[in-house]
Amino acid sequence: MRPVEALLSVLRDEGVSTVFGNPGTTELPFVEALAGAADLTYVLGAQEASVVAMADGYARATRRPAFVSLHAAAGLANGLTGLLNASRSRTPLVVTAGQQDRRHLVHDPMLSGDLVGLARPAVKQAVEVQHARDLPVLVRRAFAAAVRPPAGPVLLSVPMDLLEEDEPVGPPPGRSRLGGAGPAAGWREAAALLAGAARPAIVAGDGVGRDDALAELVAVAEALGATVFHQPMNDGLDFPTTHPLYASALEPRNSAIRAALDGYDVVFVVGTRAFTAHHYEPGPPVPEGTSVVQLDDDPAEPGRVFPVVLGLVGGVRETLAVLAGDLDGRVPRASERIAAAGRAHAAARAALRDRAAAAYGDAPMDPLAAVHAVVAGLPADAVVVEEAITCGVLLRRLLPLERPRSYVHTVGGGLGSGIGMAVGSRLGDPSRPVVAVLGDGCALFGLQGLWSAARYDVPAVFVVMNNGEYRTLKDTLDRRGRLGGGMPGCLDLRPPELDFTGAARFFGVDAVRAGSADQVAEAVAKAAVSGRPVLVDVPITGRGG
Repeated sequence: MRPVEALLSVLRDEGVSTVFGNPGTTELPFVEALAGAADLTYVLGAQEASVVAMADGYARATRRPAFVSLHAAAGLANGLTGLLNASRSRTPLVVTAGQQDRRHLVHDPMLSGDLVGLARPAVKQAVEVQHARDLPVLVRRAFAAAVRPPAGPVLLSVPMDLLEEDEPVGPPPGRSRLGGAGPAAGWREAAALLAGAARPAIVAGDGVGRDDALAELVAVAEALGATVFHQPMNDGLDFPTTHPLYASALEPRNSAIRAALDGYDVVFVVGTRAFTAHHYEPGPPVPEGTSVVQLDDDPAEPGRVFPVVLGLVGGVRETLAVLAGDLDGRVPRASERIAAAGRAHAAARAALRDRAAAAYGDAPMDPLAAVHAVVAGLPADAVVVEEAITCGVLLRRLLPLERPRSYVHTVGGGLGSGIGMAVGSRLGDPSRPVVAVLGDGCALFGLQGLWSAARYDVPAVFVVMNNGEYRTLKDTLDRRGRLGGGMPGCLDLRPPELDFTGAARFFGVDAVRAGSADQVAEAVAKAAVSGRPVLVDVPITGRGG
């Protein structure tokens, strides 16, 4: 078969049915081949950042590597933010970028460049295909590398003329079936350390959600009676937020993590980079005298930043399962601890909900009230995609999440992912409604994703929390006490007044502007069952809650 036919053959064998891309001249041989492949759907994005974000959401929803086609150096550069986010979030992607025709690369033709060098800091692996005979092997190898712990994106630079060759290549190598990781060695010692703790705590990382290990972690937590925190800025649901033992997500600051973990003698850190802080602060995240047991499927993670009394490397779900079985009934005080934690956590949640309800009013709304109204309008089985930064912190505290894969975020921090990720999430799992909660600044970075939502009639809801400013930057200046002559004007998004309903309609998406918190709840509820993409513009104040 021809090289391009071999490429399609490997994609089919890897379970790919959808290609995300934005084509250019260097991808024309691939696009032409796809035109005759009725079983492969090309999802077009209007800009590569949206393309990669859609693929990220799709890969998480389907639990398979997503395939992405980018255009030459410029298209790859546009997609780098999404690739950085995918790397941080450990999302498996296989990405091809079309290189210029090799016959005139020496002349530095338009759109050419060092694609491997450009991509290397943002991906797990980056390789340029030199010979057509190597293409099937390298594509197969890319899919295997994308899912191998730690998972992430892999890039192949594919010259245009290579795909146009007519000389046949050998049949693609067969797909290997690889067994998963088993329980980590040392789990019995870990069980003894955890069972002997006077006041245990657990930090649930995104490796738990990725490995579908919520039930196993709940069993471990209940066997110990251990308070559970989400990792800072968690990407997914790693522990039910309605559970009596659930406290909160840790803040991405060392002092806040240290304060939250203070008083716990043994902390079990599961499936997370420990810890990814945002702003620099002196001092370690772990309190002095606290012992840490850490479990991860990445051998480079345990003990990476601070010492651990025991580092476990193995399958997250498999290790938690054997720990849960061994710990069951070993801690007599577990029930007492669960009851005490449940009373404290329930009281804190009720107080927050009361504050939010008391702040209801007309636009511009109090942010806490607006977020509470969004939660009130959510369908019970909704997937929430969050890219709202300051409002996102409030949202995390109010969302009652129990079903796995109900929450999507990116710890990578590159703005503009939310709209595309919501589109990809709904395409990947059409059985669940998707509601994206977006900051206005974040929405501006990724507006082109609305075009894809309209083109493919993806029934997702896009809720834009519109305060007309970079609130998180102003809050940071406030904390640092460096205001001097006042806030810099570059931290404001108005003038002009941002009307996201107009932007949505330009792209062909239905839109409504909420005039009160009650209208927010009603608009979200109606949009979620409309069967159409809908944007809800929510004017809020800069501060509140």
